[in-house]
Amino acid sequence: MLGGGAAGFFGAIRAAELAPQARVVLLEATGTPLQKVRISGGGRCNVTNATFDPAAFVTRYPRGAKELRGVLSRFGARETMAWFEARGVQLKVEGDGRVFPTTDDSETICQCLLREAETLGVEVRTHATVASATRELRLSLKGGETVDAAALLVATGSNPQGLALARALGHAVVPGVPSLFTFEVKDPRLDGLAGVAVPRVRAKAIVAGKTFEQEGPLLVTHWGLSAHAVLRLSAWAAREFHESGYRAELVVDFLPDAKDDGIRAAAERMRQSHPRGTIGAHPLLDFVPRRLWERLVVAAGGDVEMRWAEVPKRGVNQLVEQLKRARFEVTGKGPFREEFVTAGGVARNEVDWRTMESRLVPGLHFAGEVLDVDALTGGFNLQNAWSTGWTAGAAMAARVNAK
Repeated sequence: MLGGGAAGFFGAIRAAELAPQARVVLLEATGTPLQKVRISGGGRCNVTNATFDPAAFVTRYPRGAKELRGVLSRFGARETMAWFEARGVQLKVEGDGRVFPTTDDSETICQCLLREAETLGVEVRTHATVASATRELRLSLKGGETVDAAALLVATGSNPQGLALARALGHAVVPGVPSLFTFEVKDPRLDGLAGVAVPRVRAKAIVAGKTFEQEGPLLVTHWGLSAHAVLRLSAWAAREFHESGYRAELVVDFLPDAKDDGIRAAAERMRQSHPRGTIGAHPLLDFVPRRLWERLVVAAGGDVEMRWAEVPKRGVNQLVEQLKRARFEVTGKGPFREEFVTAGGVARNEVDWRTMESRLVPGLHFAGEVLDVDALTGGFNLQNAWSTGWTAGAAMAARVNAK
């Protein structure tokens, strides 16, 4: 097993469980296994998502949905939760479906995996870097050691060394680009509003000649815009953003449930019921935070001190444009430190997803983020690791047992 992350450990544990007579060795290049598990979910470890229908679950994968559906049908979120709970890890489901250990500590998950690996006799070797490998699965480690494997799992994530190894063994590798990032936006409507959030917007990104649309919360940050609406757009349009140099036009509908005519009617009602009230003190609708509302009024050419009775029809139309079709220029990719997700990896069509085995090299398997698979936030990336690792480990054990 190459790679001491979620997929590597799950593959090793499953293989050792089904082939107890085999020597299962997990090689980790760094000194600390399970590093990304430790930082997952802000250090709480978002184990999976309580979406139990595989057809619904795969809709969170911009790349890999078709291939993962069968994998998740065999070992999905329900099975993952049962696996950890059977080993003493108590889990909880939060309102948005995200699943965490009740301790809110990722170390709970790491220690469970380490204990299970030790119990099953998995040999975990750190500071073990593979320099090269042959199609006969002979590994050469840095330092000169040679290891012959009956089956090999590459679960090195987006690490360039793991991808270089896959390429050297004949696999096509889709170039990696960032996924799940925030947008850098410099706009007077947002200045000084860091922390202001809108519960739900419809956001449309026009990038590299294509249009992408997503809904969700929107958050103003010091550098631009974030939260789920933006992160979902960044995931689905990851390659287009990379191609465009992270420049795009963003169109935001702050009131996705309101029609243009409905907003105009609300303005007329405000003119009748609060003719002497100012626009700033009496917002049209309660769905937009007050400070953002004031900025949109100014952007529409209005004045927050203007009375509703004085607002011309043209002013209402311009306000409708700001509320329904506010245009922002995305000038770059902002920081997003909570997750590290890359779109790209080993080409999906070169893997048999029933076993995660290479279609080119017998006995070679892949699992986790080393594949050209990535997901939205919420436990979906880790579930890819658990499911593909479990599938690969089972297939590797079957191969060894058949000999």
